Amino acid sequence: MKTLSSTGSLDESRWSIPSAEVTSVFQWKYDGGRSRLLSLYEKGKTKQWDANTRLDWSLQVNPENPLGFPDFYVVLHGSDIWERMDAKERGEARFHLDAWRFSQFLHGEQGALVCASRVVQTVPDLDAKFYAATQVFDEARHVEVFSRYLREKLGLIYPINPSLKTLLEQALGDSRWDLTYLAMQVLIEGLALAAFGLIRDFATEPLGRSLTAYVMQDEARHVAFGRLALKDLYPQLTEQERDEREQFAVEACYLMRDRFLGQEVFEELGLDVAACIEHMRTSELMREYQKMLFSRIVPTLKDIGLWGPRLRGAFADMGVLEFAELDTEAQGRADEDVAHELEQLRETRDTYVKGVTSELEATH
Repeated sequence: MKTLSSTGSLDESRWSIPSAEVTSVFQWKYDGGRSRLLSLYEKGKTKQWDANTRLDWSLQVNPENPLGFPDFYVVLHGSDIWERMDAKERGEARFHLDAWRFSQFLHGEQGALVCASRVVQTVPDLDAKFYAATQVFDEARHVEVFSRYLREKLGLIYPINPSLKTLLEQALGDSRWDLTYLAMQVLIEGLALAAFGLIRDFATEPLGRSLTAYVMQDEARHVAFGRLALKDLYPQLTEQERDEREQFAVEACYLMRDRFLGQEVFEELGLDVAACIEHMRTSELMREYQKMLFSRIVPTLKDIGLWGPRLRGAFADMGVLEFAELDTEAQGRADEDVAHELEQLRETRDTYVKGVTSELEATH
């Protein structure tokens, strides 16, 4: 199984982030707690799932189109570079783009695993520690499923994108627990939820589609957790403290929009990187795709109270201000409903297969 290196040499297996001193917080009051957070904790316990049994790992994946997307969903579609490619080259481009996409999901999930464990350590409220503990297990499962998909089905893992690495450094390099929440629960997880949703809703390959749907069911709870915790905290901050966090969110959103473009794939394939990036910046499809990536982030930031003129101006500049009116709770419920429907279909299929198998065994 091939793992690409950022440096072209043997890839480093560890990455350390120096940070200011982190304060571990114990809570000696064990009674009570916020009802909505405790309800989310109960849901986190009951919604656990086993990747070995819920996903059908026997399914084969077409290496020339791992997710079964039509050509017009490929980021290079419509460019002169795409038009010059033959069928084999297009298949290779689709393969690498999907491997890169799932690799960033994998690295992001490991970041979420570390961030969630940090939250357990640093958040002052016991109800938040309870839920964060369930998220640690969720994130471990997500690392498991994405790494297994890449290892067994694609056989290729790309290194972490520099922009994602920067965001993780910021999330873990600051000792304040709410900055970890903001970077991971709201920004990185929110972006991932939107990206997962496009795969879940438009991919035709069943394994990738089911995998992202089940992960989304968990991630919707994680974003809700961050939203509830920060919504209680941010009204208590000074105007200067809120401005600082708002500026952080603005810079992070521009970073994700402008630099999370898959340049590593174009370099690996030996394509004209500048031409590929220029096409992505001018492509109508890419502009709409980039807008949709903020459909979870924008309403959540508004809901938690980071909604000053600086942030509203940035979202107006990006053309995503309209998402502020979306209902974040309704989005989460829809994510859970889709995952539940897929699980019912899987159970129906398993019951049918078991019945047919029993009949065949009875006749022999």
